[in-house]
Amino acid sequence: MKVLKSPCFDSFEVKGSKFLCFFEPLSINENVRTRQEELRAEHFKCVHVVYASRVLNEFGQIVENQSDDGEPKGSSGAPALNVLRGANIVNAVCYVVRYFGGTLLGVGGLVRAYSNAVNLGINKAYEFDLLIDYVKKESFFLDLEYSQVNKISYILDKLEIKYNKEFGINVRFILELSESEKENLEKELSESMLKLKEYKG
Repeated sequence: MKVLKSPCFDSFEVKGSKFLCFFEPLSINENVRTRQEELRAEHFKCVHVVYASRVLNEFGQIVENQSDDGEPKGSSGAPALNVLRGANIVNAVCYVVRYFGGTLLGVGGLVRAYSNAVNLGINKAYEFDLLIDYVKKESFFLDLEYSQVNKISYILDKLEIKYNKEFGINVRFILELSESEKENLEKELSESMLKLKEYKG
């Protein structure tokens, strides 16, 4: 399976209609409709904002979603989703914004157009090396004294591990770690006597 590191964009035109593909990373907690409405507001002259998404839930199951957004049923969201499936991409969403060019494309034409839009987004992602192999990660946390924050931040940055911080009496670092990242971090932490704990959210 592949995941997308950061967003990318491509577009094309067919019979006067413009199709803009916004290919973006997605997590199970994000609502695709929120971004759909943002794009609709940004492109207020567009006629449709179709989307297709595939995301892994906490049980490792792939949750799929798609919307024709007023296009004929099965002509847009489903073909877009099929392209994502075929490319074995997860934790990503494709939004396709359509500006109508005055010529009806028919169901077959729409299927081709929306499939092409998603393919262009995927090709662009490969071109810029944005698609990488999916690696399973689990959530952990570290509770630190304020005096330890700079040292641990330095270690995490050195290992290129992303983290979120919560401030209270102590500072809690919340981490998403692969097995190898966890092993490397535990080696670094051994001198500090700090222990990673599983984060349940």
